[in-house]
Amino acid sequence: MPSLFDPFKLGAIELANRVVMAPLTRSRADANDVPSALMAQYYAQRAGAGLIISEAINVTRNSQSFERSPGIYSDQQTEGWRRVVDGIHQHGGRIVAQLWHTGRASSFAILNGKAPVSPSAVNDDLHLLHVWGQLENGVYTKIHATPSRAMTTEEVRATVQEYRRAAENAKAAGFDGLEIHAANGYLPHQFLSPGTNQRDDQYGGSLENRTRFLREIIEQVSEVFPLDRIGVRISPFADYNNVRDPDPAPTYRYVAAMVQEFGMAYLHVADTNGWFDRHDLPRILEIVRPAYSGALIVNGGIDGDKAKQLVAAGTADVVAFGRAFIANPDLVSRLKDNVPLAQASMEHWYGGSAKGYTDYPAYGA
Repeated sequence: MPSLFDPFKLGAIELANRVVMAPLTRSRADANDVPSALMAQYYAQRAGAGLIISEAINVTRNSQSFERSPGIYSDQQTEGWRRVVDGIHQHGGRIVAQLWHTGRASSFAILNGKAPVSPSAVNDDLHLLHVWGQLENGVYTKIHATPSRAMTTEEVRATVQEYRRAAENAKAAGFDGLEIHAANGYLPHQFLSPGTNQRDDQYGGSLENRTRFLREIIEQVSEVFPLDRIGVRISPFADYNNVRDPDPAPTYRYVAAMVQEFGMAYLHVADTNGWFDRHDLPRILEIVRPAYSGALIVNGGIDGDKAKQLVAAGTADVVAFGRAFIANPDLVSRLKDNVPLAQASMEHWYGGSAKGYTDYPAYGA
């Protein structure tokens, strides 16, 4: 019977255990969105995870939902990530870069005055989008999304190439692999949903067309990293950022089959509504498992006991923990020893300094 603490081979990536640190936006990059020395310390503290999935990393300056979230489109950012990755590797850990484009979930206020881009300029629900900024007094707060504009066909193709350049920079920084963020209402997710994708070109309409953007991203980044070092994150039923998909099942059966067809390292299933005690994991698995037999990471409102059960039953191969890693840099050993978990201060989730970021001690310290 497999255990949460057994080694596991995720594609070509050797994991010391099956506890993954989920992507966690913390917004501690510098004013140029370059990963900071503080970020390197934070990640190194958590290198005991079998795998770290980096916080979402913007592939272009035209993407940002959270001010001070890091990018990977400049040489300075790439060098900053190299310091982060080196620190993790020195502690025996592994990390993949989660590539991110926020699409319509943004604001001109944090895009240097530019309008966010989206598949179809759906703008009747801006109050439901999650955009955050840092005020001059240092307070990090939610701000209003502003109207997006529809991308031209040429811009969609150019954005695919931005993912490729981000992958090239991630390889230069030494990452062990990539995760394509196609969840939580961000740009690939926006293309997948007919609620936010109302295009009439080759990227809209039919299921094949709506998945074309994601397929082309996979094709391009797989020329940089081998497919057995690339995963995809999906959240079929997520209410977050309001993608309004009336019938997710056919779309995500198709996406799961596509990931299977490519022979990718893993599929990362995010039960995003599980954050709010509305668990969709069983019905997500009913959709993806008939079409996908590869390694599966599950995430979203899962505690230690449930994680152990999921792995022991073979329901999941690996479990990703997000919020638990904020206040528990030694989460793996705490779960293994069944000791209490510290609780994170929500006030310090985003932005700021070391407080609520790198100052959580290991158990008993």
